Amino acid sequence: MKTRYDSYNEWVGLFVTTFETLLAGVLFFFFNEWVKDTPWHKALNVPHYQAILTIMLCYFIASRQIGVILYRRKIYIYQIITRIFKTVVLFGIISGIVLEIGKFMDTLSLFYLIYILILFLCIGIFRLSLRAMLKRYRSKGGNVRYVVLVGSADNNLELYHELTDQDWTGYRVNGYFDYQPNPNFPKECPYLGTPTEVMKYLNENKNNHYLFCCLPSKDHEIIRPIIDYCENHLVHFYSVPNIRTYLHKRMYFNMIGSVPYLSLREDPLSQTGNKMLKRAFDIVFSLLFLCTIFPFILIIVTIITKLTMPGPVFFKQKRNGLNDKEFYCYKFRSMKVNAQADTLQATKDDPRKTRWGNIMRKTNIDELPQFINVLKGDMSIVGPRPHMLKHTEEYSKLINKYMVRHFVKPGITGWSQVTGYRGETKELKDMEGRVRGDIWYIEHWSFGLDLFIIYKTVANAIHGEKNAY
Repeated sequence: MKTRYDSYNEWVGLFVTTFETLLAGVLFFFFNEWVKDTPWHKALNVPHYQAILTIMLCYFIASRQIGVILYRRKIYIYQIITRIFKTVVLFGIISGIVLEIGKFMDTLSLFYLIYILILFLCIGIFRLSLRAMLKRYRSKGGNVRYVVLVGSADNNLELYHELTDQDWTGYRVNGYFDYQPNPNFPKECPYLGTPTEVMKYLNENKNNHYLFCCLPSKDHEIIRPIIDYCENHLVHFYSVPNIRTYLHKRMYFNMIGSVPYLSLREDPLSQTGNKMLKRAFDIVFSLLFLCTIFPFILIIVTIITKLTMPGPVFFKQKRNGLNDKEFYCYKFRSMKVNAQADTLQATKDDPRKTRWGNIMRKTNIDELPQFINVLKGDMSIVGPRPHMLKHTEEYSKLINKYMVRHFVKPGITGWSQVTGYRGETKELKDMEGRVRGDIWYIEHWSFGLDLFIIYKTVANAIHGEKNAY
């Protein structure tokens, strides 16, 4: 049910989008004036007002599509910046296509790229400033929303702290109802009575906006009248599932048809659009690499390998991939041919390695044939590193949630590898840290995160890594 508070949020979103749309147009006008007597001005092929109107329309569409979240009460800076980034990227794509098709301007020019970057900075400053003012206003008692809790189980106690520990969220909890007082609740949250007295209290106190109920389902005869009262008196009713008795972590709400359920983690790569985006990037990136740079690297590696050690240039090894499916992972051979290749992990002073092999490992050159695995679909450019079959068998028994990393395709590089967990796992805690990093990546995947990991991988290869052996 939509209330006037939802309408306020819609108006805030519309105001922000409208202001930023005007900002996009004004910024383009002044930027165009600034470069009027430079070669950059030649990027524009139509009168500037025509381009400005087109740009403003494209930005309005992109902003409304992505949405504005800075008015939410429990939101953080990184979430706002992420939303701005998505908006500007979508705007860049839409405006780039429209302006190019209409032959309005060269959107691949440095002129337009710098405009996009300046727009991103300006919108970021605007939204973060607006957010700071809103937090300050709420901290001083403005735009407050009053809350009542029904039930005093651990989940509602934790919810109380989430709502009140930071005054800028603008929540005030009037108290809680339960069959008896709970000594664990702070004195600032008074006991208001039994659940049967909720409707009487709400009727006498009209300033309540939200009600959070964590009573068990066996109390449905008490809960239903409370829901009906809330629905008929503009009080938002929320059911808080009592899962803290067996699970102490964040849960995520989902729907299958009309049936709600909770999942253990967010899984962005389970969404078809995200999977298609990641796979398309893998195909394009790997094809470009294999058809341009890789042949030259292959020639150089083949010559040096043949001169420094006998045996094949390539090394292939069975590893565990998506859904624990086995596949052959390709590498440039960096060790002498040995019987322990499939069972023993490389160490810092491993006698099996050659001098040339050490160089390849330090610079990640030995991993480059895995772009063939990417093109075949066994791997992705970014993802958890695939492990030897023996390691998967051993660590899956020793480390809790180890197999979660197999919910996505393995990668040539990954979050764990660029955050210090590359190389030999001397102790169990090293592998536990790597697994934690892999699970974090799965839960927080975004296309921007993949690009950042690729950048960090290249930077680490250039500077050298102490764990790369």
